[in-house]
Amino acid sequence: MGIDTEREIEANLQIGPTDKGMVRIYVESQGLEIPMDFSPDDADEIADEITAAANRARNMRGDKR
Repeated sequence: MGIDTEREIEANLQIGPTDKGMVRIYVESQGLEIPMDFSPDDADEIADEITAAANRARNMRGDKR
């Protein structure tokens, strides 16, 4: 399975700060829990990558935004 292979899997995604000053991305699906902690700078880089991917996806669909 590659990054651009669609799947019908439901998952819960939560994002927030930890009590240690990190940013946690928490994914839960089908009894599996994946907590991932990142420094604020790394979280900013991830946010930039998500924004860039969203813009590329919009361009592929021809959306104007």
